[in-house]
Amino acid sequence: MTLPTARIALLVTASAISTTLAMLPITANAQTATAVAPADADGHPQESGADIIVTGRLISGNADPISAPVVLSGEALTRDLKPQIGEMLASLPGVSSTGFAPGVSRPVLRGFDGPRVQVLLDGIGSLDASSVSADHAVSLDTLNVERVEVLHGPRVLLYASDPAGGAVNAVDKRIPRKVPDKAFTVDALGSFGTAANMVNGGVATDVRLASRLVAHFDASYYHSDDLHVGGYVLSPELRAQTLTQASDLADAGDLTGAATLTQQANKRGKIANSGTEGWTYGGGLAFIDDGGDIGVSVQRLATDYGIPPRPSADPEATSISLRQTRVDLRAGLNLEGFLKRVEVRGAYGDYEHAEIEGGDIGTQFHNQALEVRLQADQARHGIWSGSSGVQYSSSQLRITGDEKLLPNTNTDRFAVFTLQRLEVGQFDLEGALRYENTRIDTVPSAEHRNFDQYAAVAGAAWHPTDTVTLSVNYSHGERAPSAEELFVDGMHDATQSYERGNPNFKVERSDSIEAGARYNGGDIVGSVTVFGTNFANFITAVPTGEVIEDFPVYQYLQAPARFRGIEAEGGVTFAHWGDKSLKADGGVDYTHAKLVNMGPVPRIPPLRARGGLEFDAASFSLRGEVEWNAKQSRVTENENPTNAFTLVNASATWRPFGAQGPLSLILAADNLLDVTGRLAASETRDFVPIAGRDVRLTARFTY
Repeated sequence: MTLPTARIALLVTASAISTTLAMLPITANAQTATAVAPADADGHPQESGADIIVTGRLISGNADPISAPVVLSGEALTRDLKPQIGEMLASLPGVSSTGFAPGVSRPVLRGFDGPRVQVLLDGIGSLDASSVSADHAVSLDTLNVERVEVLHGPRVLLYASDPAGGAVNAVDKRIPRKVPDKAFTVDALGSFGTAANMVNGGVATDVRLASRLVAHFDASYYHSDDLHVGGYVLSPELRAQTLTQASDLADAGDLTGAATLTQQANKRGKIANSGTEGWTYGGGLAFIDDGGDIGVSVQRLATDYGIPPRPSADPEATSISLRQTRVDLRAGLNLEGFLKRVEVRGAYGDYEHAEIEGGDIGTQFHNQALEVRLQADQARHGIWSGSSGVQYSSSQLRITGDEKLLPNTNTDRFAVFTLQRLEVGQFDLEGALRYENTRIDTVPSAEHRNFDQYAAVAGAAWHPTDTVTLSVNYSHGERAPSAEELFVDGMHDATQSYERGNPNFKVERSDSIEAGARYNGGDIVGSVTVFGTNFANFITAVPTGEVIEDFPVYQYLQAPARFRGIEAEGGVTFAHWGDKSLKADGGVDYTHAKLVNMGPVPRIPPLRARGGLEFDAASFSLRGEVEWNAKQSRVTENENPTNAFTLVNASATWRPFGAQGPLSLILAADNLLDVTGRLAASETRDFVPIAGRDVRLTARFTY
């Protein structure tokens, strides 16, 4: 089947499912279906079936049976809590990190990053400039997050027109969702980590002002010094290149420059200019009753972080100072009849950051963004449920300074979407459609590009027994090129590269198929997913080998691409006695990606395998884990390979007042053997290795 034929077939199939749903009777078995599968806490329809829990991560058969999300919550979230969302999620199946610097890290899903991976705060974008460049941090207060979902498959179309990459949705607590039983609640957390002398802490409280009125207040702070690493800061290839350059300078009589390069080549133990500092404060107010709710919140976020330098005979420290003020709104009506809930979510963000070079402000980015979505969730009527809505966003990006590598741009998006579900005996069927229009205008030249995107997913899940789910979905996605992919052209000191875009890029189109199997036998649980995606015109930046003023040149290009991969995770509980248990778990993920007739796609994570053993009791838990990352030798031209490395991690959790008590103390040690590792997905891996041995003590108090 050719790609155009496949897309037509997919659109017809998804449309047929949606149309069939609309024609079904809505009265049969409504009471029974509701009793079997109630709505979840967020008001979205749930599917029947038990949850699969693996070491605190939830592979949920309830949220979506077609492509189950991975959810990080509870003590697992506390144990992995980091200021940067990419670093925090990096141990989840199929998730890696851009690892650009200790102060900036976005998630990489199945080898996809940047604008292909939506990072959402309660369903709304981060409203910053984090997708513009890898050195821009995500404006997200991780200390105020209570759950993070990694989404694939049909649910992605609720938020984006490109399901291939997926989405990360962080659910925060700034707009209260319920009235507390007590007069007030307190959630406080503090931690200290040795790898960078990191101090991290925050407190949040909900105050019941009246029977239906709740106020929320929160504040957080973190600080870290330069990051400790296990060995040489530079990779073997870059170290050899730097020593050769030092020798050439010495031969030319520049002894000072030669000494500077030699010192950088032999640097061990710490990454220069990698410290971070940040703070956040915010508040919210919500009115909540049985008929609905309305709430608003305001957040002020600040973070300052250094950009580790590429070796140079004349090094100059670059750091970023980032600020954002964000206002959020959530209002919903709980209904009876065809619709069970209608919800409006909106947010406005005023974002700016300055790139500070040698103590002086260089390039400045300012982005004002607005996003609004209206979603209507249908009540379950017999075998039918679903959600539909509209979404609009607008952003105005302004750049000033000597390194204005992008023109000022206005980007507007409008989308309509629907996701419809059927439960027919042992089968679940889903059809999802999304239309999106994207318009990008440059200012003041008034050059503009307009893109129409059509996306669809058709999927099915079969439950042959109560413990087994088999699923498959086929999707067509389309993504408009971003402003930076179209118009970037210039030196970028923060990324230490010269970047060139292409204003003639077309819509990026993909066709994907994903198949999965999930098993929940109580003491034995597991999940395996295989996926494949074909891109007709994949957009990526590749190193050309050219160097301008000591900076490597990266050229955006558009070419056919193929992605194939697997994710698997499982757990076995060996023994139970009283409130105690002993269990083992493990996982593996791998992505193989190539540009057709050109070679490997740049920055793809290698094969990774993980295994852990955990003892759990009401008052304490012990966990040990080993993670092996294979060598990544499938690299594009002018890109260095990464060596294999193995991480040994351990943690102990003590609950002095029992499992339901207010206090938890967690002692965690990552990279116990202090090995040197480099992330293949990182643009800076040759001079920014992973953290060395890090021992963290975390205390969490909840009242």
